Amino acid sequence: MKKSLLALISVLLIASFVLAACGGGAAPAQKKTVTFWHAYGTGSAEEVALTKLLEQAKTDLPNYEINALQVPFNDIFNKYRTDVAAGGGPDMFIAPNDDLGNDARAGLIADITDLAKGKLDAYAPLSVEGMSVEGKLYGIPESLKAVAFWYNKDMLPAAPKTTDELKALMEGGTPISISYGCYHHWGFFGAFGGKIFDSNWKVVADQGGVADAMSYLNDLYQISKANGWPKNDSDGLAPFSEGKVAAITNGNWAMGDYKKALGDKLAVAPLPSGPGGPSNPLLGVDGFYFNPNSANKEAALEVALYLTGKNAQLIMMNEAGHVPARTDVEITDPLIKGLVEAFKTGYVRPQVPQLGLYWSNFCGTDEVFEKGVPAADWVATGTANANK
Repeated sequence: MKKSLLALISVLLIASFVLAACGGGAAPAQKKTVTFWHAYGTGSAEEVALTKLLEQAKTDLPNYEINALQVPFNDIFNKYRTDVAAGGGPDMFIAPNDDLGNDARAGLIADITDLAKGKLDAYAPLSVEGMSVEGKLYGIPESLKAVAFWYNKDMLPAAPKTTDELKALMEGGTPISISYGCYHHWGFFGAFGGKIFDSNWKVVADQGGVADAMSYLNDLYQISKANGWPKNDSDGLAPFSEGKVAAITNGNWAMGDYKKALGDKLAVAPLPSGPGGPSNPLLGVDGFYFNPNSANKEAALEVALYLTGKNAQLIMMNEAGHVPARTDVEITDPLIKGLVEAFKTGYVRPQVPQLGLYWSNFCGTDEVFEKGVPAADWVATGTANANK
């Protein structure tokens, strides 16, 4: 009986050693699933670059399953808010910091101050500031974005340095596509010495400069209208890419498409300076935000840090025109260097509730451009309504 028991034990021991050697005794590691939304357009340079990163992540992050969903830019914020309010939504999404302050105050984005502590040393302080609200961190910065002056060197050897030079070019028949929108033309306010807010976030647009900028923009708009030139970034994409207009004002999210079409002919410069000083385009930060409902915040953070890592930002810079949020990314592309120069005088997008007063009172520009309301009257009305 003892011999039989010893023999059985020996067999079991041998079997356990064999299973261990073959890996049969360990269950396969379960992947952590991270759901991720983005709004990069189908076929755009940004989407192509992101797809490359996600494909590489399958090798570099073998323990993570990243389920990416494209949501149209016009829908992504509302869809996210609706889903989160209902207790759902993705683990994270990437978007500009357009409404970061409002969403953070509404509890729709998770505070990751403690979760990300000590992990953002390689990120530019400005980019971290763009992901913060009232001293708390709500996102991982990916890139900087603002409007600049893009031009075709075969049609326009040098960019205009001043607003007078820009106007003279257009009056002389050089086809230029100015984007006349309340976001795109913000930078011209500073060029005429104007500002929307004072240091206490009171609207002071009627105290000089803003009306002059709007009057100047109206002059350009009428030139564009008379010549049939594009008056927004969407309508200007094809004509600029095809060499039918010499320049366009737009953000660097379009760089990949411009570069693909124009190659070495493409150049970029700051919006022109004016009598009041340099232009100050609204400077935004794109970043990854986290759902307060998510049970995978730590996993989502690791994925976000990977997708904003040095190698990832090199790909997004070289292939999609993103200006890196990190300080350890070597910039050699003259276009990116030009964007960095254009952003130096940018106005960092404030994450205060008062910013909504600008959008609600100063975006009806057709009153000036199409209906002929004097710029000073329009600015005075907008200021009065904002300060009610």
